[in-house]
Amino acid sequence: MSYLDEVRLDYDREERKGVGEVVYCSGKSDEQLTGIAADVRARGMNMAFSRLSPRQAELISDGAPPLVYDPVSRFGTIEFSPAPRLSASVAVVTAGSSDVPVASEAAAIAEFFGCEVKRYFDVGAAGLHRLLKVLPEIREADIAIVAAGMDGVLPTIVTGLVPCLVIGLPTSVGYGIASNGNVALNTMLSSCSPGMVVVNIDNGVGAGLAAVIAAKNAEKISRRRQ
Repeated sequence: MSYLDEVRLDYDREERKGVGEVVYCSGKSDEQLTGIAADVRARGMNMAFSRLSPRQAELISDGAPPLVYDPVSRFGTIEFSPAPRLSASVAVVTAGSSDVPVASEAAAIAEFFGCEVKRYFDVGAAGLHRLLKVLPEIREADIAIVAAGMDGVLPTIVTGLVPCLVIGLPTSVGYGIASNGNVALNTMLSSCSPGMVVVNIDNGVGAGLAAVIAAKNAEKISRRRQ
């Protein structure tokens, strides 16, 4: 059985949605991954790979163009030509440094699909002065992705202080009762601060794609008004 009997890449997703497919690599076999990489290179396609282990990255690194891999976010790309740049800027914010891998995944996705991204890490509620120091810069962003584990309160705080859409990104960081991100998720879903939407626990890909789609739709509206 070839990998094509098990994998059906969504080649038309960018045309339908404005963003291309992102290959989720955890659990995929070596044959599936090498087949996917060979296929997208043969077609001259850009492709993003999420939750890519260092061993898997090594497996598909060779070729033209080579895989570009970040071990922190576990995100890799095969890129023939950069995506058109979008005018929207995205602020990616984390409560703590333990939230950085998931937040970096969201940032990498947004950058890959054309957004300008600025990162503001380790500015959580336990030391709110850290957030206030960078708040003027975050307020300039068109979209903010805010990642937090433990009590998950930072996205609510940020949403109350900025004019833009905030995408809450709960992470599975925290002790005991934090329940692998469930407390953070419930805190964000229970927020009364207007202007926040929430993705699933550790779903950096979903947060990044939501930001890109929001940015692209904003540009469409702007063009129609001109």
